[in-house]
Amino acid sequence: MQPFLSLKNISKHYVGVTALDRVDFEIFPGEIHCLVGENGSGKSTLIKIISGVVPPDAGAEISIAGEMVHGSQTIDAIHKGIQIIYQDLSLFPNLTVAENIALGQVVASRKQVVSWSELHRIAQNAMRRIDIHLPLDALVSEISLADQQLVAICRAFTSDVRLLIMDEPTASLTRKEVDSLLQVVQDMRSKGIAIIFVSHKLDEVLQVADRVTVLRDGKKVGTYPSRELDDDKLVHLMTGKKVAYVPFMPAKLPEQPVLEVRGLSKFGYFRDISFQLYPGEILGLTGLLGSGRTELALALFGVHKPDSGQILFEGKPVKINSITEAMQIGISYVPEDRLLQGLVMNQSVGKNIVLTTLDQLLNRFKLLDSAKVQSTIQRWVQELAIKIPSVVSPVQTLSGGNQQRVVLAKWIATNPKVLILDGPTIGIDIAAKFSIHETIRALANRGIAILLISDEVPEVYQNANRILVMHKGRLEGEFAPAQASLKEVQEFINLPTEGIGL
Repeated sequence: MQPFLSLKNISKHYVGVTALDRVDFEIFPGEIHCLVGENGSGKSTLIKIISGVVPPDAGAEISIAGEMVHGSQTIDAIHKGIQIIYQDLSLFPNLTVAENIALGQVVASRKQVVSWSELHRIAQNAMRRIDIHLPLDALVSEISLADQQLVAICRAFTSDVRLLIMDEPTASLTRKEVDSLLQVVQDMRSKGIAIIFVSHKLDEVLQVADRVTVLRDGKKVGTYPSRELDDDKLVHLMTGKKVAYVPFMPAKLPEQPVLEVRGLSKFGYFRDISFQLYPGEILGLTGLLGSGRTELALALFGVHKPDSGQILFEGKPVKINSITEAMQIGISYVPEDRLLQGLVMNQSVGKNIVLTTLDQLLNRFKLLDSAKVQSTIQRWVQELAIKIPSVVSPVQTLSGGNQQRVVLAKWIATNPKVLILDGPTIGIDIAAKFSIHETIRALANRGIAILLISDEVPEVYQNANRILVMHKGRLEGEFAPAQASLKEVQEFINLPTEGIGL
């Protein structure tokens, strides 16, 4: 069978950087071909070359459906049936869900007038293809990050796709949504559509791939049938190292919790939440989309005021009515969306790190003390091993793993007693993820209480000493990884329960 897409001798050099070095790649109609590698391995550059966004260096050979391509433009790739879902989604927050989904098809049709009913029809047909339901008239800025990801996926399904490239399409999705999406991907394969699937989640790669191509430092390590791979072998191919998790066992915990929640409720989000969090422990919190995890975290951080219940900090009842009050008593929060909520992307690494502690870096004239500022920046860059060319580099130029370390540095610099981490490794490659997990464990060993929130059950299972499971706004179960298997936790999460019917 002739490949739909064939790339030979693909190289791309920038000033001082070799992004790709003589890479070959091919994909056949009806094949799911996964592309994996650490951040900086060349995956994004290869995708941009396929889509015509950037040209390869001289000597490259590209053919699509048996036809040699020279100087392809992005619009030419679209006309040849190539569609891409980028990791940054590229949505219009001021437009509705229906408008975002239908936009590509409307532009391609060159119609000067389009009715709302036609926009809805296009969007509904796209949603039907992946069996989801979204509020079509809601602005994209008003829906969750997970729903925004689904909007981007739906938009790709409005055209005649022959090759679909999916760059981290499940980064913000729950297990249930991931399973639904992977089923759609497999259905598309059965219809002869070729799919390049890029993911840091190795369980998804092994679940869905026919073949896997591994890139490392811009070079192709190899292409392998998925049946010949497992997690350990794939990690070793990607990193050149063997990565192994040891269960997290905290030191002897004190008798008194640093944070206690009693019967906390907020109408429409969560109800009757009670738990204790001790200094030096990592408490995992997981559950399906809509379970109320993030809403609970925001209530603890003073963003949302609960309707009833009690929060105790170091044994004393407290009212947390603002982020400032949460920080004053010793609570810090690393948000799920580091790009929009965690960082000022066009500002320097240094400025981002000191944002939360500016009031502590003043001199006697109430002006910023430059020596204190530089000392604080250097301390956290070194302590969290943030890899940067310079502290004045814009944070948007860093890899996902290093961006996440900057967010951690910003909040750890406040010297918190409780650190809430909401999806701390979303969109981060396997080696960076392992490194972030080591940092989290080190913080717990220093006595900081960690609330680790994640959709990835293996993440909380491997790093928490206790796991709480939320479903529809209620805590439905608690597990100790030392006494329960990963499979037991995953199966419990997927059990249907009544919850509070939000």
